[in-house]
Amino acid sequence: MQLIDLQAQYRRIKSEVDAGIHAVLEHGRYVNGPEIETLETRLAEYAGVSHCVALSSGTDALLVTLMALGIGRGDEVITTPFTFIATGEMIGLLGATPVFVDIDPATYNIDADRIEAAITERTKAIMPVSLFGQMADMPAINTIGERHGIPVIEDAAQSFGATFAGQRSCGASLLAATSFFPAKPLGCYGDGGAAFTTDGALAERMRQLRNHGQTAPYQHPMLGINGRLDTMQAAVLLAKLDVFDDEVARRDQVATRYNSALSAHVMTPALDERATSVYAQYTIQVDNREAVRTALDAAGIPSAVYYPVPLNRQPPLYSDVPIPESEAAAERVLSIPMHPYLDSADQDRVIEALIAAVKK
Repeated sequence: MQLIDLQAQYRRIKSEVDAGIHAVLEHGRYVNGPEIETLETRLAEYAGVSHCVALSSGTDALLVTLMALGIGRGDEVITTPFTFIATGEMIGLLGATPVFVDIDPATYNIDADRIEAAITERTKAIMPVSLFGQMADMPAINTIGERHGIPVIEDAAQSFGATFAGQRSCGASLLAATSFFPAKPLGCYGDGGAAFTTDGALAERMRQLRNHGQTAPYQHPMLGINGRLDTMQAAVLLAKLDVFDDEVARRDQVATRYNSALSAHVMTPALDERATSVYAQYTIQVDNREAVRTALDAAGIPSAVYYPVPLNRQPPLYSDVPIPESEAAAERVLSIPMHPYLDSADQDRVIEALIAAVKK
């Protein structure tokens, strides 16, 4: 058993993936091939925005959105400490300071009610993270941003395909960034990502930034990065998009079954009534986490911890801001197998092993 079974997915779409890769091999445009534009169009339509910019990773997508806003030394960006390092890392690499706001303990997403108190004259963006497949409270966060004239960037690395109050992830703020790392609900076969916006000028700036700041051949009025998505990865993503909605529905079915069987034994994921989730991870909370993991491992059940150390406790981003909810979650969270091809027999194995482990 695996946390995420990419081989099962490949077996389902093998002919489509192979055909897409073969087409790229035939035309030979491995960078900026026609599949890139097709993918950007389909992703933008899916998210409900005007513009999508394909990028080489979710990390580069975050970086390019921040660069497009001109964020740099002396600026502050409000975000959550309970996430992967890339969120704070990109802020820090530009010389800005991540200002950490604690999470809602039920959803693990940034607590919108705490954001306004963290705003200063140096705040240049708010970057909520839509964690574990569920969007942050984007309507509330956008309202705060609009009230203070601060742009909002959704870090949607784990939530492409989710919705909140009728809006899709990557289509609910001025800017958004997602990841196509293989383990994501929509993942390629390497690194990949995309940035989204409704603003044409920002979209054009991000296109220039991903290509060394180039506006025309060998004309570089700004510094950028080499952030282009490989055409081969775009071909893979186009094949996966055709089954994506079905896979999201299957993930929801697995989560529903887990919730029913496990809610009396562990803290299961809480879903906002306005939201849908793509369950990038199925994350529970347990006491004695290491003992539970040891018991699961003995039963052949893989598990993972996302995330054991909040960002403001990482040396490059250290801050003494109080984050009791993030620290409490970091001590207790545990993710168990979750993917669209997890059959009922394997689900039963996970459920039985987990219940036995927490009862020890």
